[in-house]
Amino acid sequence: MALADLTDWLDDFTGPSIVWYVKRLSGNDTLANGSHQAGPYIPRSFLFDIFPAINRTDIKNPDLRFDVYIDSHADHRTARAIYYNNKFHENPKGGRNEARITGFGGGSSALLDPESTGALTVFAFVLDDTGAARECHVWVCRHETEEDLVEDRIGPVEPGKWAIWSPDLAAQPSLFQPQATPRARCWLDPGEIPPSWLTRFPTGAEIIRKAVELRGDTALDPDHRLIRRRDCEFEIFRSVEEAVELPGIRAGFTAIDDFISRAQSILQRRKSRSGRSLELHAREIFIEERLREDLDFAHGPESDPGRRPDFLFPSQTAYRNPAFPSAQLRMLAVKTTCKDRWRQILNEADRIPVKHLLTLQEGVSEGQFREMTEAGVQLVVPVPLVSSFPKSVQPHLQSFESFIGDVRLLAPAGDA
Repeated sequence: MALADLTDWLDDFTGPSIVWYVKRLSGNDTLANGSHQAGPYIPRSFLFDIFPAINRTDIKNPDLRFDVYIDSHADHRTARAIYYNNKFHENPKGGRNEARITGFGGGSSALLDPESTGALTVFAFVLDDTGAARECHVWVCRHETEEDLVEDRIGPVEPGKWAIWSPDLAAQPSLFQPQATPRARCWLDPGEIPPSWLTRFPTGAEIIRKAVELRGDTALDPDHRLIRRRDCEFEIFRSVEEAVELPGIRAGFTAIDDFISRAQSILQRRKSRSGRSLELHAREIFIEERLREDLDFAHGPESDPGRRPDFLFPSQTAYRNPAFPSAQLRMLAVKTTCKDRWRQILNEADRIPVKHLLTLQEGVSEGQFREMTEAGVQLVVPVPLVSSFPKSVQPHLQSFESFIGDVRLLAPAGDA
């Protein structure tokens, strides 16, 4: 299909009585990990909202069937929404208490295809007059340009996160509870937000410093520290965003252009935050791990004319010194998702044949990993995410802590 088809699809399935559930497919969602329960994870509370008929415990495992159209790949399935409620029937202590959608098919389905791991996917549920879903249309993004088109509409969707969106928010208020609540430890109440942040939205670095303050976690290894802090930073960002933007939104708009301008500003800020957050967290942890900036690592240097990797080790000076051995150089690219974007780093730092890539993507297929490896890319994955990768791939991943230990052994430029 042409790219224009996605634009038309987004328009066709944007309107009253249509609700989107958007996520990036993980290795546990697809067949990449060989899971017996493969299928995209959808929260039980959301499934109960759109399939209220299965939200009952008086009968065992209530279910219903509905049509699923995977429009991106011209595929149609009859899926099954089911509430496994054995906990209330056979085994009160250890029985199942989960809702799922099954019947997507096997590996022939784009939703379960291991090569779809990491793909941004939109589930557009069409609701009837009672607010229950009667069918679902799905688009599995096939490349980063399609992902950009989706995120231009709803903002960035990161690995392990999900978004629920509809233009008809008032009609379905129960669907749109915030993912982070004011009771979360890193969520800032209005009185806890620095007054200057309410008049000038804080920079990414300022929010990360606040996350470090709330989640010092220096006793944790770098992998777990990175994940916890990034979750904390996201909560801080959303709490500040709500405090800054919600009053104006509730006040309303006198012109459509004003509304569009405000929405575009919010989406752009979210994309900017998502694009640099992981990179800034990595820099902070490098410093905490006693790596000295501009001596043990360089952040955002120019390696070759017009090329700027996220990090060079031990320094830009070492990289540009022909006498410094290439075997003692490292580069680290940072990309929250890597399904297609990993190719962007191949022309960075010509002197360094192996390109290390830090990512939060929850899994890749064996084929994707093989292609990366053959191109000289070494994935760096925080330990809590390793289990989402195929078992055959897991031994070949490098943890963030291991990478830091590796670059500690590199000689400073002055020792060449």
